[in-house]
Amino acid sequence: MKKELRTKFRQARRLFEGSMRNECNGLMASAFLSEYGKYGSFFIYNSFGDEADTHKITAQLLDMGKSVYLPRVEGKNIVAVPYGAFKKGAYGIEEPTGEPYFGRIEVAVVPLLAINSRGYRLGYGGGYYDRFLKQTDILKVGLGYFFQLTDEFTEDEWDEPLDSFVCERGIYRF
Repeated sequence: MKKELRTKFRQARRLFEGSMRNECNGLMASAFLSEYGKYGSFFIYNSFGDEADTHKITAQLLDMGKSVYLPRVEGKNIVAVPYGAFKKGAYGIEEPTGEPYFGRIEVAVVPLLAINSRGYRLGYGGGYYDRFLKQTDILKVGLGYFFQLTDEFTEDEWDEPLDSFVCERGIYRF
């Protein structure tokens, strides 16, 4: 069932394009920054393809003097690495090349294909973000579009719930 849902939501996201997508990304960035901009350190995914755009948020956080860390795949896990030089990593995604950071990070922003009303995300199926979030005491935020909010799936025992979901319609807290 999750495999079919992943296909469905990938396709929906692929079809969501143009000026509407850009407008939604702008609204999402504004909502995120006004709610979470007060924090000092962020772990944020480097958006790729048709994922909800994180580049504006990341640029603004850096301009505000915040500490920004991005994920890098190492084996079956991801580690937080300070924003800096990049190279293509796992899955063709640009990843930071610096040394991993193991200190405290206040807010994690993670990608998703869908999210349910209990705050559980449907990811890509590798478990990378669930494993990372389980090992840290961090505010967990999903970023996506309103159409990704659905109760078409239930969570598994290894899934890690998010604290909130930011989309173009605002912030949903769980």
